[in-house]
This record gives sequence, structure tokens and C-alpha cells, in this order.
Amino acid sequence: MTKLRDKIWLWGQTPGSHHASKGYNLPGTNRMTPIEGCEFFNLSNCCRVAMSLGPTPPFDGESEALKGLKQVVWSAIGAGGVHRNEEQYGDLEEVIRQAKIYPNIVGAIMDDFLLSESRRNNFIPEKLERMKSILRHEAGRPLEFWTVYYERELHLSVQEYLDVFDVITFWTWRGENLLALKKNLDSVLAANPGKRLLAGCYMWDYGDGKPLTPELMRLQLDTYREYMHAGKLDGFIICSNCIADVGIKEVELTRAWLDEHGDEEL
Repeated sequence: MTKLRDKIWLWGQTPGSHHASKGYNLPGTNRMTPIEGCEFFNLSNCCRVAMSLGPTPPFDGESEALKGLKQVVWSAIGAGGVHRNEEQYGDLEEVIRQAKIYPNIVGAIMDDFLLSESRRNNFIPEKLERMKSILRHEAGRPLEFWTVYYERELHLSVQEYLDVFDVITFWTWRGENLLALKKNLDSVLAANPGKRLLAGCYMWDYGDGKPLTPELMRLQLDTYREYMHAGKLDGFIICSNCIADVGIKEVELTRAWLDEHGDEEL
């Protein structure tokens, strides 16, 4: 039987990446790696996503570190500060190469994509369809195509983009907007019937550069649990190892919540 924990992922990024963005106002110093983050939260799935501090291809060392996990999804395009080879397919060729070596790599994700007009103009739906075909046919087994979709993008006319992807991951950038979380999740579900949806789970209010309140952290976690048990959410993604070792109390709240609910059967 599948347990709730089996459907939870870590958003894995190079240590120090979030502190490099000074507007987040994060405390402490981050040294925890993605695999250490998975061990810290007792998770077996990881989205390994490139930021300005790395990694850069080849990804062999990073994939090797994660080879003991159940599932890994690599970024085809990374965070907003990463612009490698965007005139083509970003890091997709490298993701395919890694998937041929490491059987636990199950897909590729587009990060910080829909909010960027230049990225939308470059990665038009027809180009995304070509990338999806590459993922389906060139790794020796079919891989999934994932995207990030923020609550701050709900006003954009991007349905033709979302229609291409196998999996949508929906993220709430500003903590106060978690008060509308159920409404927003229901909106995304209604617009994308039959598509797998995961939620992004921040442990810091990145939009306003301050801590999340414990109340909002619990609201977020409890909502994801409710939607998973109802079969509406396929899981959620904890963000991230980059803040898990800097003394943020919502990190420990999340770990305690996982200890309480992680072994519930779905």
C-alpha cells in the first residue's frame, strides 16, 4: 500500500543557492546537499533543479549522489538565473543522457517558466511538444514532462502551455496567499482534468522575504494531506534542502508533521 510519504518530494538545489538571492532575507548558512535533505526529511523522491550556483552539465556527480532514491526529476531549464542553451532545449539533452545511466530518473521539469515572457516566447507550445517527444522516445523508456506553475501566474493565459505537460506542480509564492490555497488548487484542478497535480510546499515566505507563520505552515501541510487522501493531489514537494539547516522553526514543524502523518496509507 502506498504511504503518504511515498508521494512527497524534496526540491533539491545546490547549497547556498537561496542565500545568493539577498531579497529572501534568510538566516544562517546553508550547507545541506539535496541527498542530505532527503535523508533529513526521510524522503525517497527528489526534483534536482539547477540554479545560478549550479550544477552545470555534466550532471553525473549529482545523479550518482542521488542514485539510491526511488525517483529523480531533473530540470530541463533551471531557475530564472539559468539560461543555458535556451535557444535549443536547455539541459534536456543532458537529462536524457543521465536517464540512460540512472534508471531512477523519471522526468524533466521546467522551472520559473510561465512567468517569464521571454521564456514563454522561446518555449512555445510546439517546442514543448518536441521536448515531450524527446522525453518519450530518446531515453530508452518514456520520461515525464513536468512544469512549475505559480499562484502569481493564475491570471496569465497559459493553458495551451499547461496542456502539454504530464505533471503540473503548483506553488504559492507569497505566504498570505496560502489563505486562498484551496480555492486556487480547485481552480487548477478544474482547468486540468485528469492531469497529475503536485503542490509546492515552501517553508519560508519567499515572496515577502520573511518567515511563514506556524499557522500558515500547518494550513499548507494539512491542505495537501486532505487533497492527497481525496485523490486530488498526487503529492507535494518540500522546498528545500537550501533552508533545512539554518534554524527555521517551520522546518522542524514540517519534520514533526511528517513523523505524524508520513506513514498514513493512501
